[in-house]
Amino acid sequence: MKYVYEMPAEMLQETDRKGRVERLEYDSFTYDKNDNRPIHKGAWVYLPYGYNESEKYNVLYLLHGGGFTEEWWLKMFPDTVTILDNMNEKKLCEPCIIVTPTFYYGDEDKHTQDESRCENFKNELRKDLIPAVESKYSTYAEKDVSEENLIKTREHRAFAGLSLGSMTTYRAAFYNNYDLFSWYGPFSGCCGPFGDHDKEVSRICETLENGYGKGLELDYMFCCNGDKDIAFEEHKDIMGRALQQSRYLEQGKNYDFFIIPGGVHDMKAWQLHLYHALQIFFKK
Repeated sequence: MKYVYEMPAEMLQETDRKGRVERLEYDSFTYDKNDNRPIHKGAWVYLPYGYNESEKYNVLYLLHGGGFTEEWWLKMFPDTVTILDNMNEKKLCEPCIIVTPTFYYGDEDKHTQDESRCENFKNELRKDLIPAVESKYSTYAEKDVSEENLIKTREHRAFAGLSLGSMTTYRAAFYNNYDLFSWYGPFSGCCGPFGDHDKEVSRICETLENGYGKGLELDYMFCCNGDKDIAFEEHKDIMGRALQQSRYLEQGKNYDFFIIPGGVHDMKAWQLHLYHALQIFFKK
């Protein structure tokens, strides 16, 4: 695939072949609030044009960044939907369902500065969100959301996120749920400005080592950053070292690091990352 550094203008033109965006409500039982009651959560779901229950679809779980919630990708920036519609119409990507959840507990929680949300989301993701999505929609899991079947269908599931959602891509999806996903898109950062680079490199290498030891291959790790992004230096350093140290990361085969010259920490860059990621995900 040839990378571009600005969104092609035709991707932002309205098309008649529109997908639809709908609300998914579910309960999360994985947080201890001392009252044994679930937390009611919501996500937005993009269904491609022509979505048909008789067909099976891949799924991308796509996260926002710090201080925002599930509205970010599809509601706050409706041009994301236009880009998706055009990509599907022009057959630039495999038709897939896109789910935009939140790692926060609710509106009040989004003001926290506690990065533990990135890792803690692992339980909700595995036990609540994926089962809610894939028991409702027509995916390769075929509505069997047993852990055994979700592991068996991991190559039809991707996870990506921006900024704090990029950190969550590593911590919740990659390190802790590698057996459920085989495609990853961290957009802008791995550990943040105060993270431990050595620890992250070690966790990346260990995750791959353990995964391949169980016969679980990585289909693709597609990292992205603008070179003027505040998260660029740490992200590039960590992944550069992981590429050198892990025999399971292979440049151009199951790994790449897309860099936007002059790109910064903003939605223009993140939409471009998504545009490229979708041209890689789910293609063998």
